[in-house]
Amino acid sequence: MEEADRVADRIIVIDLGKIIAEGTSAELKERMKTNSLEDAFLNLTGHQIRAEEATAIDHLRQYRGMWKR
Repeated sequence: MEEADRVADRIIVIDLGKIIAEGTSAELKERMKTNSLEDAFLNLTGHQIRAEEATAIDHLRQYRGMWKR
């Protein structure tokens, strides 16, 4: 998140395959009334940031949640 905050011109937040927000880092933080992009993401998605080193089981759990909606 820190890298996206520093270098991205525009950010798109995707949750479970759906675009839920887009804008500059400043716009997203202002819209969500947060000081960090990470907090804005958490407010938008209601989820924890997923670890990059997630296991295959973690990925299956994530996809399972997608199909329940």
